[in-house]
Amino acid sequence: MPGYLSCFGHLDHTQSERLRGIAAKLQQRKHIVGAAGFEPDSRIRCLVSQIVALPILELGLDWYRGWHEIVIYPGAFRQRYEYEDEAGVVHSTHRELAGEAWSYGPLILSWDDIEADLESPEEGRNVVIHECAHKLDLLRGGDANGFPPLHREMDSHAWTREFTMAYEKLCACLEHSEETPVDPYAAESPGEFFAVVSEHFFMSPSLISGTHPNIYQQLRAFYRQDPLNKP
Repeated sequence: MPGYLSCFGHLDHTQSERLRGIAAKLQQRKHIVGAAGFEPDSRIRCLVSQIVALPILELGLDWYRGWHEIVIYPGAFRQRYEYEDEAGVVHSTHRELAGEAWSYGPLILSWDDIEADLESPEEGRNVVIHECAHKLDLLRGGDANGFPPLHREMDSHAWTREFTMAYEKLCACLEHSEETPVDPYAAESPGEFFAVVSEHFFMSPSLISGTHPNIYQQLRAFYRQDPLNKP
């Protein structure tokens, strides 16, 4: 699949070998299981584990601590959730999801959506990377808020400033029905913004670098990778 190759286009031989090693350890430490009658074969397990390994290639396996399972559905899956309206009334409904990441629970993915993303890399989407970004975001505890644990050498104030400005600009553009290069779903919350730009960072780095250069630099410092730097 061309999208599968494009995910890793910036990796040199040494990094590619290390990625495969991390992916192999992930398959040992995280149970990769199917759901709703879907049975992931060895090819799917290998592919998914390598994409899951990509965001932590330069971070280490400990960044995926606290959870032990990757669940793959054949397609979008339904999840029940509750919300409270302005009057304080609690409602219960269902929504279809392509992926979900729980703080101390499994990483849940839709195989149909994984395939669709990899077959159309020009869209800059990757549900696996998206949900892995949520996992990293959740390491601080609480909800995903777009502020994962930063490295010592990073400036937390600069991160907050740049992400807040970019997120608010995206929301403003959408309020005025303006087209945006970044997936509009990023405007759902700061946590979704971080996950979406992480997708673009690995899948369409020139888009983020061209439209949000400061965000690109922050992500490069966080992931310790530079997808624009091809070997």
